[in-house]
Amino acid sequence: MIAALDRLLGLLFPSRCVGCGLRGVDLCPTCMAAIRPPDPASCPRCGAHSKLGSLCPACRSYQGPLAGIRSACIYEGVARRAIHAFKYRHRQTLARPLALVLAREMGRRPLDLDMLVPVPLHPRRLAERGYNQSGLLARELADLLGCMNLDLLERHKRTASQAGLQAADRKANVRGAFRCKDGVDLSGHRIGLVDDVCTTGATMEDCARALREAGAAIVWGIALARDL
Repeated sequence: MIAALDRLLGLLFPSRCVGCGLRGVDLCPTCMAAIRPPDPASCPRCGAHSKLGSLCPACRSYQGPLAGIRSACIYEGVARRAIHAFKYRHRQTLARPLALVLAREMGRRPLDLDMLVPVPLHPRRLAERGYNQSGLLARELADLLGCMNLDLLERHKRTASQAGLQAADRKANVRGAFRCKDGVDLSGHRIGLVDDVCTTGATMEDCARALREAGAAIVWGIALARDL
């Protein structure tokens, strides 16, 4: 029913590029090419600015559950408008072109992964929005990369919005909010944890903790955009 309604709305109101307004596409090739990749002189582990692309001071001393965070672009300009439309304006068809942006970065700097796992929404937030944007992104990316996409995590604590919180508050806000579903055994698996936007990495940290507790050998965060 929902799919049929989406098709009908697509006929009545054809898509326009979120970047330039070109009719008939969600994100035109010109605007997709304008999405800026991470700075080459960034930390190879977290993406923060770092001299000559070396590990930043925080990553040199890091001992947490994440192997690192890869992002495909900076959260600005066309990327910001596209993600906002994808996340808040029900432009679910943006999942494919945005996954292509991510796949482009994954091709440039490959990771050896067994599967992708999306960051989940709390059930109440999922009911309000109607879909998990990270889940759609992970599904499309898995199809492009030819790997598994498994919905293994659940958000069992509803937390306040992370927007506007400082790094320490963000970490405290989501601490213990995620867990693996009953019976999940990830012994030895290499996981790519997919989310739309990463700011401090607090959400990915807690998700990675849950995945590592279920036996994952390594967890990489894979974010479409980094909000620096």
